[in-house]
Amino acid sequence: MKEEFYIYTLPNGIRCVLKQVRSAVCYCSMTIGAGSRDEVAGEYGMAHLLEHTLFKGTSKRKAYQVNCRLENLGGEINAFTTKEETVVHATVMRGDFRKAVELIDDIIFHSTFPEAEVAKEKEVIYDEINMYKDSPDERIYDDFEDLIFADSQLGHNILGRKQTISKLHSEDIRSFVKRNYTTDRMVFAAIGNISPKSFTAAVERYFGTEIASRKAADRVAPGPVAEFSKVVSHPSHHQARCLLGKRAYPLDDKRRLALILMTNILGGPSAASRLNVALRERNALTYCVEALYTPLSDCGMFTIYYSCEKDKLEQCRAVINSEMERIMTEPLTARQLSVAKKQFLGQFTISAENNEAYMLGVGKSVLVYGTVDSLDEIYRKVSEITPEDIMEVAKDILPSLSSLTYK
Repeated sequence: MKEEFYIYTLPNGIRCVLKQVRSAVCYCSMTIGAGSRDEVAGEYGMAHLLEHTLFKGTSKRKAYQVNCRLENLGGEINAFTTKEETVVHATVMRGDFRKAVELIDDIIFHSTFPEAEVAKEKEVIYDEINMYKDSPDERIYDDFEDLIFADSQLGHNILGRKQTISKLHSEDIRSFVKRNYTTDRMVFAAIGNISPKSFTAAVERYFGTEIASRKAADRVAPGPVAEFSKVVSHPSHHQARCLLGKRAYPLDDKRRLALILMTNILGGPSAASRLNVALRERNALTYCVEALYTPLSDCGMFTIYYSCEKDKLEQCRAVINSEMERIMTEPLTARQLSVAKKQFLGQFTISAENNEAYMLGVGKSVLVYGTVDSLDEIYRKVSEITPEDIMEVAKDILPSLSSLTYK
């Protein structure tokens, strides 16, 4: 049987993975295991600033040449930063795949970070920070993470603060690159109508010529944090917003899939999720409620978010507590579990049809696990989850949630 993924490791340690599909479009990305948690005191916001300035010129290209290289061909290149990764990704027509590989190689390994361009990009980031401050639905998540991961590498905002960013310069960026952009922490992924032979030739031609490097410093898992309940006054806001949550399982924990399924049942994207039915459909208490589970390399975070009129906060919380108690004490029937599994797998399979999003997931999977589960393997693992597994993770995660409220 033909393998779903072709995985190839270059001599310098860069892992490369290809999924062949019949398409005129090719999606590719370089996932680098370096994010905001790899910053040290005095450089918070560095990973994000670096992501921006990767596009500001290389040893052979000016900034406008970087930006126009693929766009003039009808394609695009972009990047984003998370707590644990920086990802540079491109979308091109199939015939321009090698051009995309060459450009990604150029900006990751040969960016020059001109001081004048860095200064200009800081102003752009200041505006991004201001925009984020005007978005309480987003800001509450970052403020909650600062509390739940207090005094750890994860306990600071990805964007950073203006005061710190203003003190960062080109030499600081180059130092961060040298320390964190190592070949052993890089995965190049592509999805498109590309043969393994053409794929191998392209990655060897460009990425294969880069010098091997290894990351010296290991990440430190966050220490324990006390349960908290914090209220922040926002008298100008018409709505109250509340985020409940606690630490959860890391990426390699066997209970991870059961927690994903429990989260989906409780407050996932379906209109039939228990919290949406109880809060919105039955009681008309809120327009927005959602539960999320975010796994990281050595920990994770489970959250429930809701917004409502300020005088309905406690009523919403009582309904949420009731639904959490129900999923902890009442095992799912065979039919309920079957529907939950079909719903989750349907969502997953449909999302896999989005080749760009799927490609980004493939890159992270190889970075973390060294491999990618096939759809059949994911179906098998989900099929093995029992009602007892759901109750076990619910009893472990749902009691004693911390809270942050904007009121």
